[in-house]
Amino acid sequence: MRKPPIIHATRDIANSHFLRAEQLDLEFSNGERRTYERLKSSGLGAVIIVPMQDDETVLLVREYGAGVGRYELGLPKGRLDQDETAEQGADRELKEEVGFGARKLTILHNLSLSPSYMTHMAHVVLAQDLYAERLIGDEPEELDVVPWKMSELHTLIGRDDVTEGRSIAALFMAREYLAGRFKRQ
Repeated sequence: MRKPPIIHATRDIANSHFLRAEQLDLEFSNGERRTYERLKSSGLGAVIIVPMQDDETVLLVREYGAGVGRYELGLPKGRLDQDETAEQGADRELKEEVGFGARKLTILHNLSLSPSYMTHMAHVVLAQDLYAERLIGDEPEELDVVPWKMSELHTLIGRDDVTEGRSIAALFMAREYLAGRFKRQ
């Protein structure tokens, strides 16, 4: 297992290119008034990709999560670029993070991280019929690619290094879609 990066300093910032906050003064149907704060999305949207190596095997990535201070195992994901569709962004991120492109991309659904506090949404994209192709990405180090059997999701979610909720939800969505039990609306 890799050693986590060293943290040399931390500081509060008023603004960042990732986080912007806003307040909302709300009045509910019963007359109650509240001021809510939420984080606004600072990008054009995001994708979380479920890359299927074959009918039974998903490709996961291990990358450092600064928020939790350790390496996490999950699905490849990233922000969309200007004028990029969810399918185009998913294919690009897949090539950058996993080293594969996909001939078949299916948007399964959207996921929010915390609908009470964030406007951010991510498109869940199933990637199938993979072929080898690598693009240079913005990751500081090459990501480990870990094949995992979809039939073993119950053991995956018990691991200490698998805690990212969107990855877990997207994996189960994909499993149910592939089994014919979940239909896109």
